[in-house]
Amino acid sequence: MSTSGTSSKLTPQSRAQSLDALRASAEGEPLDVLVIGGGVTGAGIALDAVTRGLTTAVVESQDWAAGTSSRSSKLVHGGLRYLQMLDFNLVHEALTERDLLIKKLAPHLVKPVSFLYPLEHRVWERGYVGAGIMLYDTLASLIPGKRALPFHKHVSRKGMERLFPDLRHDAAVGAVRYWDGSVDDARLVSTLIRTAASYGASAATRTQVVELTKDSGGRVDGAVLQDLETGDTFPVKARNVINATGVWTEETEGLAGEEGGLRVLASKGVHIVVPRERIKGTVGLILQTEKSVLFVIPWSRYWVIGTTDTPWKQELKHPVATAADIEYVLDHANAVLADPLTKDDIIGTWAGLRPLLQPGTKEGTSSAKVSREHTVASPAPGLTVIAGGKLTTYRVMAEDAVDFALGDGAKARPSITTEVPLLGAVGLDVQQNWGRRHARTYGWTPALVDHLLHRYGSLLSDIVELCETDPSMSKPLEHAPAYLRAEIAYAVSHEGVLHLEDILLHRTRLNYEVADRGLAALEEISQIAAAGLGWDEDTRLAEVASYTARAEAEAAAELEPDDESAERTRLAAADVSPTATLSPR
Repeated sequence: MSTSGTSSKLTPQSRAQSLDALRASAEGEPLDVLVIGGGVTGAGIALDAVTRGLTTAVVESQDWAAGTSSRSSKLVHGGLRYLQMLDFNLVHEALTERDLLIKKLAPHLVKPVSFLYPLEHRVWERGYVGAGIMLYDTLASLIPGKRALPFHKHVSRKGMERLFPDLRHDAAVGAVRYWDGSVDDARLVSTLIRTAASYGASAATRTQVVELTKDSGGRVDGAVLQDLETGDTFPVKARNVINATGVWTEETEGLAGEEGGLRVLASKGVHIVVPRERIKGTVGLILQTEKSVLFVIPWSRYWVIGTTDTPWKQELKHPVATAADIEYVLDHANAVLADPLTKDDIIGTWAGLRPLLQPGTKEGTSSAKVSREHTVASPAPGLTVIAGGKLTTYRVMAEDAVDFALGDGAKARPSITTEVPLLGAVGLDVQQNWGRRHARTYGWTPALVDHLLHRYGSLLSDIVELCETDPSMSKPLEHAPAYLRAEIAYAVSHEGVLHLEDILLHRTRLNYEVADRGLAALEEISQIAAAGLGWDEDTRLAEVASYTARAEAEAAAELEPDDESAERTRLAAADVSPTATLSPR
């Protein structure tokens, strides 16, 4: 698998080439590493492995980041709550990764965001909270080099009212303002995958592992894959198989026919989205609730408010927000807002499942507990499993997983991902300097240029090239003017889109950042996608119908009172590429 001239473009053609490379491994030289799971951890593992000089492939049964990794709180943070548990090493690790992303690896994708921690008591709480956040900042200061983010500041009631006018006057006597990072989680994942592909990794979505195979000695030596687009099933061989499937961890482990492995439970977290103009404020809020932490996060043209933390016992693929979830978030946000929100203010929601690692491993499993947050284990020789963790520390998790898989061989091939910027990071300052010229040329507002730089970084030059070739691409979508037509074309030509829902859910955020889930823009988006993917009219209309049914089912599910009824309502819409039913060996 040569890296010479390897492109970062993800296309149906590159997917076909990746599947051919996977098939070839069964006949010739096995892969060094096969990664199962295309969330942030799997994407990070693929990049870590391929940059060590290992032949690498990563497969995902749906779209990149289709599970938990597109449904997070979209924060890159150190985890203030771990200071209460005196877990200083974990906080320092997460802060190190946060600052590495902001300063070097992905400065276009990860941006500083500040929060107010409201205080209800003048003296003791300011001292207690202030000391905790001081420690948070001090741990960040231990990281070599210039600080990535400002020090925290104490804020008076008057200052608090200036920063967040819509904070209820009697909700706090003052606040502490501190900084963390925000990220478009799905774009982080797709950028990791594209970066891995640029170094020679094979990458294929809609490709499901339906069996894990073993050699005569009982070592896992590969898998059987099913191409969900065609139904074709074929074997692949690999010296190391790494399972990074999050809430599907136990399901995937079972394919090896072993009793061992990690135990993972799913917990649902729900977020709501309201327009930016609906709440007057320039910073975020962090609020303690009886069940979890609630964030009010300024994000682009809107606010993201969440999250919940409730057990999820339904199917894992389509968690949805219920009426009770939405009411819970509204009630807790309204407890501090001067102008209370109503359901009519909500333009979107999403629900994600956290993979909660349970204590201990199953009998017969060799494991290395590498963090309070995540664990790497081996339920069978040749199979490595990683679970737990959080988005911020994906790179550390990836390094730990590959180290564990290689064993003693890791010393000869150490991880280098602290020195590997993601696509769009190198040359970012150049494109920032060209931003004003692009704005004048195409009539783009400063806000739109910022939007493009945040999404593409130095790859903005690719968007400009599309606009130069076809000037109509420089125009906003008629019914979703926050996005250019070029962004849809680019998603098709460079970002691995196979279906219309990939664009609406993961390459843009239209599924939850406009009230109609992007349905008004569907005609224009589908025409651009059809031109790029070569769809005939029947295929285009089928894609429109599939996404429309999904959007309507999600909207109806939000009206249901509980998880069981919401799931039934959501599953009324069929999947565009249904997964195969797995049968443990």
